[in-house]
Amino acid sequence: MKDVIATATASFLFLQDMEILGVSLTEWIGYVASFFVAISFFMKNIITLRIVNTIGCVAFIIYGVMIDSWPVIATNAIIVGVNFYYLFINKTTRVLADEVKP
Repeated sequence: MKDVIATATASFLFLQDMEILGVSLTEWIGYVASFFVAISFFMKNIITLRIVNTIGCVAFIIYGVMIDSWPVIATNAIIVGVNFYYLFINKTTRVLADEVKP
């Protein structure tokens, strides 16, 4: 069992040091996560917004694990939970963002 954990840890550390175009894989994951979270706010359909936002938050969770940042992991895990709740558990009538009156 210790050998499996040691191998997985070594593989994970190798991936963290990997660079693409001079940028570490860890940073790329952070950029991708930021892109998905930011682009989700341009969605008119709330379901699409929550799905795209969830993709970004999952990427941020992976990023948080890679940089060992519990605040990043916890915040995005909570947001994924909220998105999951509204997508699958609380199935109320869906309204387009344009139809909401202030």
